Amino acid sequence: MSTLHRSTADGTARLGSGARGAPPDGTAAADRGAGGGRGFAPALGGGGRVTGLDGLRTVAVLLVIVYHVRPDLVPGGSVGVDVFFTISGFVITRLLVAEYARTGGIGLWPFYRRRWLRLMPALLVMCAVTALLSLVLPLPLFHGTWVAALLAAGSVVNLVRAGDSADLTAPLGHTWSLGVEEQFYLAWPLLLLALLRRSAPRVVLGAVAALCVLPVLWRTVLWDPAAVHRIYNGPDTRADQLLVGALLALVLARLRADDPRRERLRRWAGRLWAPAAALLALIAWRIPITETGGWSPLWYTAGFLAAAVLSACVVAALQLCPRSPLSRLLSLSGPAWIGRNLSYGMYLWHYPVLRLLHDLGVPGGLLLPAGLAATLAVALASYALLERPLLRRGRGRMRRLEPVDVAARAPVR
Repeated sequence: MSTLHRSTADGTARLGSGARGAPPDGTAAADRGAGGGRGFAPALGGGGRVTGLDGLRTVAVLLVIVYHVRPDLVPGGSVGVDVFFTISGFVITRLLVAEYARTGGIGLWPFYRRRWLRLMPALLVMCAVTALLSLVLPLPLFHGTWVAALLAAGSVVNLVRAGDSADLTAPLGHTWSLGVEEQFYLAWPLLLLALLRRSAPRVVLGAVAALCVLPVLWRTVLWDPAAVHRIYNGPDTRADQLLVGALLALVLARLRADDPRRERLRRWAGRLWAPAAALLALIAWRIPITETGGWSPLWYTAGFLAAAVLSACVVAALQLCPRSPLSRLLSLSGPAWIGRNLSYGMYLWHYPVLRLLHDLGVPGGLLLPAGLAATLAVALASYALLERPLLRRGRGRMRRLEPVDVAARAPVR
């Protein structure tokens, strides 16, 4: 079936009220003198939303959709998922370290609740709709979807696929990446909080950098063509892509605006974003990552980390070089709005929408434009009717529950 690609490999309580002991370095002392920050004072400034990241999300999700319909156009289009992982690690860690710098703790229950409201209701609706379609309509590509829907609702599709049971999850195989992210969201705040409370900031950076390397070593140990599903879908074997984004967020939260190292990092980001983006585009265009012929030991050991580093170079440029051509392009209102509000829904719904259109007999040449249009429409409905109302309600409730901290809300001078 040339028109619909079926890939073989992818398819609170508040803890802590202060740092235990001051980090023994000059920057930390300056932080205390400036009124807090616990070694990550620049995180207190926030910096606002990075609009270019939203545009990058749009590019990543479009890559994945095109790949699932026309793998001949972008045989390495699954690299869009790698980009998503790095963005997610960066954004989540940025929020967590800012909260820690402000309060000395991380509100685990509010964090998990926000993540649940952002991700799970839309996922559960998609699972319910696809399961219902499989029961009431004789659609070949939806056969067995109710089983896949149960696994997707439990965020374990990636674990099942890691056991080389891709056929069981095929109707909703794309939700493997959501499982990886949700498992990361569950574990990372706990690990990060432990590191922040028990270690000096420099030690935290070193520990996270070491964690970025461990999955590469683990993939090298595991590597065997028969272990490709295990490597591709495992939360442990893909953790480095999220952790690279997390490391970048911690580095930026450590460097003050007047720190010469930050300026040096900004200059390097300005130099590297173009070759990094070009290499990611080349990967998408030429490297069949998930095809049997693309199961190379180089990619399945070091390649995932390389893709994350390239993605981090782009993310760093979007954060530090807002006037670069890349930032201006990705910050355009259309791509930025779609990435901010619809990219999750588009990723969530594109696979069942494409399967439905294929089963209904949409010609191969029309499947991509029809699939994009239908996916955009369903994602817009999901955002307007489900995701946005739930997020508004959740934010309102959190504002009522959280005490007003005047000092925390004051601008950092």
